[in-house]
Amino acid sequence: MIVNSKQKAEQTGKSMNDYLAPRVREIQPSGIRRFFDLASGNKDIITLGVGEPDFITPWHVREACVYSLERGYTSYTSNAGTPELREAIAEYLYTSFDVKYNPKDEILVTVGGSEAIDLALRALVEPGDEILVPVPCYISYSPIISIGGGVPVEVETFAKDSFKLKAEHFKAKITPKSKLLILSYPSNPTGGIMTYEDWLPIAKLVEENDLIVISDEIYAELTYGEKHVSFASLPGMKDRTILVSGFSKAFAMTGWRMGYACGHPELIYAMLKIHQYTVMCAPVMGQVAALEALKNGLEDKDHMVDSYNQRRRLIVQGLRDIGLECHEPEGAFYAFPSIQSTGLSSEEFAKGLLLEAKVAAVPGNVFGAGGEGYLRCSYATSVSQLSEALHRMGQYIHKLKQG
Repeated sequence: MIVNSKQKAEQTGKSMNDYLAPRVREIQPSGIRRFFDLASGNKDIITLGVGEPDFITPWHVREACVYSLERGYTSYTSNAGTPELREAIAEYLYTSFDVKYNPKDEILVTVGGSEAIDLALRALVEPGDEILVPVPCYISYSPIISIGGGVPVEVETFAKDSFKLKAEHFKAKITPKSKLLILSYPSNPTGGIMTYEDWLPIAKLVEENDLIVISDEIYAELTYGEKHVSFASLPGMKDRTILVSGFSKAFAMTGWRMGYACGHPELIYAMLKIHQYTVMCAPVMGQVAALEALKNGLEDKDHMVDSYNQRRRLIVQGLRDIGLECHEPEGAFYAFPSIQSTGLSSEEFAKGLLLEAKVAAVPGNVFGAGGEGYLRCSYATSVSQLSEALHRMGQYIHKLKQG
């Protein structure tokens, strides 16, 4: 008699969960996804939670993809990506952020920035290595570190410092086991940025402690006032840094899953080996579209950034007007107001806002230490929707104050 896996598990007294690797079993589902499952199917809800542009990929970019299909571009490319795209990325990074990479061996095209981060961690992390992560931060870093056997070490940042990474807090968490620092500026969820002067003491500690840096710069183009400063552009930091970015945010190409990593040839080669044995290469149609975005889509990008800036001013002032303290977010497309004055936890406030005011935002505690007492509000949505969301939030807060 053939015994299937479920029957075998029942006979041995095991559940299928017992077969999973412990480090995977212990990972918690996304706090964002868990929360927004509550909002699914309700058309009356205004969503300030989705971390993606509300713009559609510009037509000429989509058209380039369609034309590539019509011409039969459906095969594999070089594992590292097409030479034309890598050359365009190199030129773009140099002219935009003053970092120079050789497209032949210092740039790897990936399936989104997320794959680039995963490849970098898998190439570098050994069991027990400590990986320093400024928080609040993008929710994926710690789980990916743990899957690879590393130990995430949170370095807290604070609203009083505009959520900048401060050298004294960073230094206090460095130990002999420290190997990597993951940076994410402009920041998701806080909108915080780092200037050249802010980076200098961090770079000094990186060099003194012989650390490698993974710098996630996916929001680099989305800054308002101060221009983005790439960590790799600092003196002596290029060879120590794996710069990760992509086309999702600034070019409104989230679903295309087009990213890239840049760094020292030996680091990129190590990542390439993993990449070629897992996904082979990024989709050729997406690479054609990304190339079009870099060659002819910079005006589209600038138009979207101007729109985000208008919305940024609207939501920050609106949040302050309804009684929520909110530091000035200078990058990305998120506001991170404090809800501590309400006396509720982040989860309680966000759940009540969703159920009673029909506004979905993300409780700050899902982003790590320092996030409790805050709420992430994406302003990558229309002005009319933002205005209505602020009105509803104001009514909800007034009701809370009335008891």
